[in-house]
Amino acid sequence: MAELSGVKRIHLMGIGGAGMSSLARLFSGLGYEVSGCDLERGHYLEEVEALGVPCRSGHSREHIGQFSPELLIYSSAVSQDCEELTAAREKGVRTARRGEALSWLFNAADGVGIAGTHGKTTTSSMTGLILSRAGFSPTLYVGGEIRDMGTNAMLGTGRLFVSELDESDGSFELFHPALTIITNVDWDHVDHFASKEEVIAAFVRFAGGRKAGAPLVVCAEDDGAQRMLQALAERGDRGPVLRYGWGMSWDWGAFDLRHKPGGGSVCRVCRGGRELGGLELAVSGEHNVLNALAALAAADALGVPFEAAAAILRGFHGAARRLQVMGTRGGVLVIDDYAHHPTEAAATLSAVRAIYPDRRLLLVFQPHRYTRTAAFSGALASVLTGADEVLLLPIYSAGEAAVDGVSSEDIAQRVNGAGGRCVTCANGGETLERLRNLAREGDILLTMGAGNVFRIGEEFLSAER
Repeated sequence: MAELSGVKRIHLMGIGGAGMSSLARLFSGLGYEVSGCDLERGHYLEEVEALGVPCRSGHSREHIGQFSPELLIYSSAVSQDCEELTAAREKGVRTARRGEALSWLFNAADGVGIAGTHGKTTTSSMTGLILSRAGFSPTLYVGGEIRDMGTNAMLGTGRLFVSELDESDGSFELFHPALTIITNVDWDHVDHFASKEEVIAAFVRFAGGRKAGAPLVVCAEDDGAQRMLQALAERGDRGPVLRYGWGMSWDWGAFDLRHKPGGGSVCRVCRGGRELGGLELAVSGEHNVLNALAALAAADALGVPFEAAAAILRGFHGAARRLQVMGTRGGVLVIDDYAHHPTEAAATLSAVRAIYPDRRLLLVFQPHRYTRTAAFSGALASVLTGADEVLLLPIYSAGEAAVDGVSSEDIAQRVNGAGGRCVTCANGGETLERLRNLAREGDILLTMGAGNVFRIGEEFLSAER
């Protein structure tokens, strides 16, 4: 790769995040001397340390002299005026954002790019698992741990590179896939996109940048994705498109869906109106059936027969923090999910209700980012009324400055005003105390959000009875 010519040592700022730790795994596996740092220590950082990657706490200009990198890669959470980044530039060290560096590896291979506002981590995990078990030995890069493989990144020996591609900062436009999956196109990341129209325009540019003749696998059930396809056609894009959705009228369709008690689902699958057979999933929710259709369509385009791909998906147990069963305590089943956007939260709550229709649902929700909460507080409140009891944590800022008038209290008022039952909790300790008095045998405790809300479930399970 010309972009990495002359580079031997690579330093990653924000290495404790899911995306940056994945990148560290890949560069380390390719033989580069990798180092990293992060403001907080977490399990991702500890995992890359176990691979022999030296990591430091905090961001300091001293790291540049200590590791002498020729390339510094930084996450979107790192401020441009950070002293470590400034020191690197003063010393002539080349710098690159995470997405840019990932695109160098991806574009040098036959890239299978999975994009979409929601569902891309699970769809990437499904696609990666199918291709790995089918013998393609792809390189994998996923924004969350593939539980069946125990990792979020893996260096393969084949030509395929399966990667989740993130639209949050527009960097996905740097990627040129040989096969593209787009799960949906929705408005999110309001700090970067002012409207859904801007998001659609970005996806049009991304899809238009795929390699010549590359298949485009798109969800037919999503309005934003269909508007994107229309805009592509108006631009003269005539590349092959595979649509997937419910029923038998799409290129790939699912019908006769049945939710299994206790989790999972069963349906029938067709291609081009012809039934192929049954699909049984251990993961739950209608959204995961659609994710599976996308993975099946991509696998088929790459030469994996439906029967083989469906058999592999039967053993798929999901990505970490996606409807993940954490355990049971005192007859209370604890489930954790990453959902933080109203569309995602609605899908998660719908899935849990379908699996456990007769059990009381306690929800601990942590809003994510002030900008997102400001844009979607009304929609979030409407969705959260679907739980029997809601406990709201303070907003997880993800480094954003507070916005006047934007708070969890506002969401709680909206939920209660719509007939729901919602209280705010100042911290994790208060949340656990409320749960101790509220939870009873037979309940479902769902922790939901993109921050550290999962720790509530962990602490609930580990507490003395």
